[in-house]
Amino acid sequence: MFNENNIEVFPVIVPTSNELKSFNFYLVKHNHSLTLIDAGVNTAKCWDALQKTLKGHGFTLTDITEVLLTHHHTDHIGLINRILSVHSIPVYAHPNATLILKRDREYRKMRRAFFKKLYAEMGCGEIGERQVASTHNPINLNEDKKTNGEIREMATGPFLGFSLLEIPGHAPDQVGFYQKECKWVFSGDLLIEHMPSNAFIEPDYEGIRTNSVIQQKQSLEKCLSLDVDYVFPGHGIIIENPRDLIKIRLKEIDEKADKYLRIIKSKRSIPSEIAKVRFGKQRYEQQFFNVMSEVIGYLDYLELNGEISKEKKGGIWQYY
Repeated sequence: MFNENNIEVFPVIVPTSNELKSFNFYLVKHNHSLTLIDAGVNTAKCWDALQKTLKGHGFTLTDITEVLLTHHHTDHIGLINRILSVHSIPVYAHPNATLILKRDREYRKMRRAFFKKLYAEMGCGEIGERQVASTHNPINLNEDKKTNGEIREMATGPFLGFSLLEIPGHAPDQVGFYQKECKWVFSGDLLIEHMPSNAFIEPDYEGIRTNSVIQQKQSLEKCLSLDVDYVFPGHGIIIENPRDLIKIRLKEIDEKADKYLRIIKSKRSIPSEIAKVRFGKQRYEQQFFNVMSEVIGYLDYLELNGEISKEKKGGIWQYY
């Protein structure tokens, strides 16, 4: 438990065996509110952990007054429908998240067309087409993950005792919650102690490709400018005095960009080929969405920084 200026935080930390190490979400007691920030994954383990944390501090599920979402990814929204089925409360998210959370049909159609065109232009060929068609790929927002209930847009100013931080990069709708008096930030997946956060390529709600790596860097710089003692992340341990870690993550972005620049200088100019050089053919195929997100994100980053250019040949972008 964290207690500062009559605001209490009760972390719900659910271990997992994969590289994320844990799924984290947080109960925050402030005045008459008991706010849930994020909602883990939809598993019995997460549900039991939430119930245990509530009970351990003298609360029940019906004491929760609202849910705030840092972003739309399934490991942050998992318990929402289960909570709403027994306790109807407001769910707040970034305006850009609503179409995704509601699995809007036209948005899903646009999203599939976006990735089909993107992967074709990146030279991914048949494997790109298979990824777009796969129901297991994050490209396809499966209907069974639809969020029930009303999704309300967050206020842009002070909101339930927090300042709202727009921190895209990992997701175009990612936000953080800054408690200035306590020097706390609830950061979603912007900053993770044991690993760099992925900056995923996605379309925004208008179908425009996000400049994910540049956004990630700007979001980290935004958090570096704040007076923060603790970052409450979506995964891993709670981060104390995060400035040094943020500086490391910023340095890592430029170091990784240099690796891509060296690959391009060796004449590997088609993005799918760059991906195979960087990650190997097996990982390219097995972790296609993550791999191509990184490759495209860093190509955009280098291009916008004026370090590379591109031209299209036969419908495929080539970088030099």
